[in-house]
Amino acid sequence: MFKITAEEISIEEMIQRAKREDSGATVAFLGTVRDDGIQMMEVEAFTEAAEAELEQIRLEAIERFGLTSVQIAHRTGRLAVGESIVAIVCTAAHRAEAFDGCRYIIDELKKRASIWKKEIGENVERWVGQG
Repeated sequence: MFKITAEEISIEEMIQRAKREDSGATVAFLGTVRDDGIQMMEVEAFTEAAEAELEQIRLEAIERFGLTSVQIAHRTGRLAVGESIVAIVCTAAHRAEAFDGCRYIIDELKKRASIWKKEIGENVERWVGQG
């Protein structure tokens, strides 16, 4: 499962959907808007292209790391400091594969997905580079 959404992400629901009886490890990553002297972040996506790329990344991770389940959600819209931006949940038979798969997904998402972030502060607005 993957989605680009303006709605709040429920990491708990993603974990429940990801669980499998043949999986001994569940790894979750939750990225949030950090206080870098900004007030909020605006996240935009070319949804169709981003979703296609997320599906490709998901399939690559499953094949490469033997993951049994992958859940990815990415927010769009104006987000305040502390709000969730992205969540990834991976399950695998063993922890190493789940951790490696999760790291691969976030690293590739940041490089390849058509998603852009703009930091907004009191006296500044700046687009953040990928990576």
